[in-house]
Formats: sequence, C-alpha cells, structure tokens
Amino acid sequence: MTLLRDEHLAAAFDHASRTYDTLVAANPGYHAHLRRSVRRLGLPGQGQGLRLLDLGCGTGASTAALRSVLPAADITAVDASAGMLRRAAAKPWADGVTFVHAPAERLTEAGVRGPFDAVFAAYLVRNVTDPDAVLAAVRGLLRPGGRLGVHEYTLSGRRADRVVWALVCRGVVQPVATLLGDGPLYRHLWRSVVEFDTVGRFARRLAAAGFDQVRAVPLPGWQTGITHTFVARRPHDRTEDA
Repeated sequence: MTLLRDEHLAAAFDHASRTYDTLVAANPGYHAHLRRSVRRLGLPGQGQGLRLLDLGCGTGASTAALRSVLPAADITAVDASAGMLRRAAAKPWADGVTFVHAPAERLTEAGVRGPFDAVFAAYLVRNVTDPDAVLAAVRGLLRPGGRLGVHEYTLSGRRADRVVWALVCRGVVQPVATLLGDGPLYRHLWRSVVEFDTVGRFARRLAAAGFDQVRAVPLPGWQTGITHTFVARRPHDRTEDA
C-alpha cells in the first residue's frame, strides 16, 4: 500500500480523533510507556524553569506524560491534525500548556520559537515525509545541551519482532479500526512501522543529524523489540566548550 503523508495523513487522523483515545486505552502500558520515555530524558526536578516541546501531541497522551513527570515545566504541544488537537485542548490542563496547530515541518511559520530545553516526539518521526529535515529543525530549536526524546515504533530487525507486530496489527488493530471506519489510517500504521528504520538505523540517523550521546532503550512487555525510547543531545557549541 502507499503510505499516507502530509495533508492526507492529517485528514485521516482528523477522522480517527473521535475514537483514538478508546483504541489507545486498549493498548496495555501505552500511557505508562510514555511516562517511562519522559523519565529517560533525565531532566532535573519537576521541570521548574524548563521549556518543553511536545511534537506530534495527538490527543494529548504525550502531553499528559510530560505533565505527569515534569509538572512545573512549560509545555508547547504541536500537532498537524486539527481534529486530534481539538481533543487534546479540550481536556483539563493546568497552566503552562499551550497547543499549536502546525505540521512538524512548518513550526517556525506557526510561531513556535526556541530555544527549548527538551523536545519529545512520540510516534511522529516515521510519519513525516522527510525525517532528516524534521530532525534538523528540532536540533535548531534545542538549546545547546538540550535533549531530544523520541518514543517510536522501531523494529529491532529480528524476524520474531516483525511477526509479533504483524500478528497484533492483523489480529487486533486492523479489525477494530475497520469497524470504526479508520482502516486506511491503521493500515498506514502497520506498513509505516515495517518500512521505517530499524532501531540501529534510526540511532545512526540521529547521529547523522548532529545529535550526540544517542541511546536506544527498549520498552517492556509485548512491545520489547518493537517500541524504543531514543534519547539524544544537541552538542554544546565548540566556542562554549573552549
């Protein structure tokens, strides 16, 4: 199948936004895994004085994870899908959370300005047309020494993990999504993971984009070998280190 991209993908998410949280709730560990990935950023305290960018916030699950782990941080949450963003913004939030409608490729045009102390991107990078351009833009939005956390479906490369992913998609996700009228989006989900980087390749992509201290850590449960947290840092400028 042809993967959904840009406005076609945003439109599919718009349609799915009404049932998205219901499907997410059926995924064991979904919210706990997001919180685990946020903790792996290793940010200090409760986030006091920190500016965070939640890139691809969807209906707000990743925003809630950031808020739970770092309740004192200032969070800018961005998504390309107006429907998903409306669902996110309608939820009760404490002060310090701002929602912005924008594709990851056009943050500056939407008024998103750095520097940020950290950028968190959950289930986003494999969905953009040009991952390297998005990573370059993210690097530019981070302060020197700022951290990037990517929470993403990235297969280990083992055949067993590809088989588990196919079984989950065919046996659980796709039948339910088809009943809800969102079959094309979840077929995209299945294929986008299979066609995206393996965990090692994505770690190398981050290094090539100018990040250092790149680490890839698996998540527990049935997603081991399927979903990983990547943590990386924008290096300090050489003039700073001198």
